[in-house]
Amino acid sequence: MRFQSLLPMTALFAFSLPAAAAGVDYAKSEITFVSRQMNVPVQGRFKKFTAQIAFDPKKPAASKADIEVDLGSIDTGSADADAEVGKKAWFNSSAFPAAKFASSSVAQTGPDKYEAHGKLSIKGIGQDIAAPFTVKRSGDLVTFEGGFTLKRLQFKIGEGVWSDTETVADEVQVKFKIVTTGNK
Repeated sequence: MRFQSLLPMTALFAFSLPAAAAGVDYAKSEITFVSRQMNVPVQGRFKKFTAQIAFDPKKPAASKADIEVDLGSIDTGSADADAEVGKKAWFNSSAFPAAKFASSSVAQTGPDKYEAHGKLSIKGIGQDIAAPFTVKRSGDLVTFEGGFTLKRLQFKIGEGVWSDTETVADEVQVKFKIVTTGNK
């Protein structure tokens, strides 16, 4: 049985252009991760998340994002692993059912390139993170893609025997693709 370390973010950085009808197209959006167990890459995703977002490419500093990831929606490809990571040593999802991200700032770093800064909270522990992302527009669709490295032990994910980084690496690569529709 393989147990993966998992981490949100949990999308954690979706942004849409301000428009009354704009919304996240969850069918086209995804939050994925890659961890390493015994130096073997282990991939997974979160099937449920919500986002309340506003993004203005002309005023990125005024952009805001509030993202919540349902930790119980994890899909590691193994029902046993999905059940294990819900336990107290990992996500403790009965006490902490969601991971949350709230942006504090967004800055442009290049043409169609940005970086979101904010607080990521998992298991009641908040850490400041930065997530670079790109923005691509096609008609009324706007796609935001990016990622960041999450250090699971900062959030006490994988406690006890699972805190050994020789077994499960501390660093988890989180990637997101958020597609918004109805952008004028």
